[in-house]
Amino acid sequence: MNTAAPGSAGLRGEFTFRGMVIGVFITVLFTAANVYFGLKAGITFSTSIPAAVISMAILRALKGATIQENNIVQTVASAAGTLSAIIFVLPGLVIVGWWTGFPFWATFLVCAAGGVLGVMYTIPLRRALVSDSDLPYPEGVACAEVLKVGSGQAGNADIEAVETGTAGLKAVLAGALISAAFYVVAQTQIFASDVVRYFRFGRSPAASGFDFSLSFALFAIGHLVGPAVGIAMLGGALIGWGWAVPHFLLAHPAAGSAAAAAQGAWAHYVRFLGAGTIGIAAVWTLGALIKPVVQGLAGALASSRTRKRGQGQSLPRTEHDIPIGTVGLISLACLLPVAGLLWHFSRVSGLGAHALLLAAGGVIFVTVMGFLVSTVCGYMAGLIGSSNSPLSGVGILVVVVCALLLVAGVKSGLLADSGSALVAFALFVTSVVFAVASIANNNLQDLKTGQLVDATPAKQQWALVVGVIAGALVIPPVLDLVNHAYGFLGAPGANPARALPAPQAGLISALAEGVIQHDIDWSAILTGGLIGAVLIALDALLGRVSKSVRLPPLAVGLGIYLPTSSTLMIVVGSLVGAWFNRRAEHAPRSEAVKQLGVLLASGLIVGESLLGVVVAAAVAFTGKPAPLALVGADFATASMWLGGTVFAALVYLSYRWVEGLVRS
Repeated sequence: MNTAAPGSAGLRGEFTFRGMVIGVFITVLFTAANVYFGLKAGITFSTSIPAAVISMAILRALKGATIQENNIVQTVASAAGTLSAIIFVLPGLVIVGWWTGFPFWATFLVCAAGGVLGVMYTIPLRRALVSDSDLPYPEGVACAEVLKVGSGQAGNADIEAVETGTAGLKAVLAGALISAAFYVVAQTQIFASDVVRYFRFGRSPAASGFDFSLSFALFAIGHLVGPAVGIAMLGGALIGWGWAVPHFLLAHPAAGSAAAAAQGAWAHYVRFLGAGTIGIAAVWTLGALIKPVVQGLAGALASSRTRKRGQGQSLPRTEHDIPIGTVGLISLACLLPVAGLLWHFSRVSGLGAHALLLAAGGVIFVTVMGFLVSTVCGYMAGLIGSSNSPLSGVGILVVVVCALLLVAGVKSGLLADSGSALVAFALFVTSVVFAVASIANNNLQDLKTGQLVDATPAKQQWALVVGVIAGALVIPPVLDLVNHAYGFLGAPGANPARALPAPQAGLISALAEGVIQHDIDWSAILTGGLIGAVLIALDALLGRVSKSVRLPPLAVGLGIYLPTSSTLMIVVGSLVGAWFNRRAEHAPRSEAVKQLGVLLASGLIVGESLLGVVVAAAVAFTGKPAPLALVGADFATASMWLGGTVFAALVYLSYRWVEGLVRS
């Protein structure tokens, strides 16, 4: 693969038409996968490295590609892993019963306007937080290393062939095919999709159970998040189903089957317990980063000013950003549709008498809060990585502040029954700010990758805009499909047995309702908050006595909040992934083996998630809950044993095959 030398005056192959086409194609696929999977598991996955591997394999076949062109492709596609985080807020409008679906243009404009604002807001921060900063940017550096190795710049042809060349693409494609094939067979019900058991404790009203999902995507997420998060989620599941569900059933006995009683206790009490734990853990994580964020920004800005005074008038290509005047015009162009959306939303929601105030105030809130969260999220991503950045904490703070402002400034002048409209308005405004935050959380990470591979910042920034628009076009129809096929937990009319959990959206909408309408049971949330405080203290204690053993409170909260169908297989994947990485330590090229494991896991997520969207479309169009079913309930026991056995065998064979790629 040809590469331009560092410091070259210009590049013929950086921002290319074919690169845009490949980037948009990957963005469409990964965005659809991330939306579905994020609603199912409460976690989205980073798309930069898988996109870089796929891009390198495709462009190598086309000839004449540069490392910078590959970087642009992964930059476009990285929007899939970030803008899809809008699912942590926007489904709240369905959960509170305000929307029954996702109107295309409103959803598209929220994602596009907020996402482009996120790109624009981080441009003035690039030199302070990337060029003149010593922030580690773990994911940006890792992606740059993959690009360098794949282009041959690492000087190790062995690693090139294994880690990011043909073998890397094979790992992604094999993972996608395995998970997609298993998912399709599971939809025929020949393989069970999960192993479920609920039970009573003797003759008491207490009950519990588990739902062990045979999901390769959940398994792969476990591999990616690692054993610390996996064990923490197991701890949360034990708190939720080992203590809380039986406890609340003893206090509030429920008739019917053990399954109905346990699920009812979890839905009405335990998930609010988990919401409290998530809330306190997310806000604590965010608060713990405030001091280093402020100090880091102050130091970086001072360093930037010092450097500028001595550099003269001209800047090299690698320091070219989108001109600040253009940034201002694009930001204004994004705020205009935001103002129109807020004005229209106010008019149709019965808040028309205050439409002008709400639209103007909403735009000011988006402008100011958007820039603040861009700064905070950009720094957090540089400090701990965009995947680990507590975006949920940002969403919690934004919706609470927005709801409090609405109560203080508008509610007293409205009719008593206008509370639900204010809740919806708060969620709508928060969605825009969250789109800003999610893109800002990733943008600087990509620019760090670009800095390390001699890219042009302005071209990366335009590539991010393209990725945002492509992702924003995909999100509305995918959200609409999965909503009509499955629904969201807690939404009016949703079947709890089939509904997607959408944990963050449920929490944020509950907080908006609680602040504005004062109609939420705060006792369970406060109890969860106390559990979160204990977990924070325990994690801090573990951090003092051990460098390797931690108990992330946010992961424990997710374990309480999510159904066991979403957590238990993540736990298994985290433990098996840790076992795989320990085995890799003994291999001659351990890092290459580990990287292929990551790429295999990425493929497992993408394959099942994309087929999940396809099946959701079949469910929505046919009206049948299982349109591919070939066998009935009388085959359930056999399908459970058959599905479990095949699942375990495929996991083992997949990992052994990946190890064989390194040896071959």
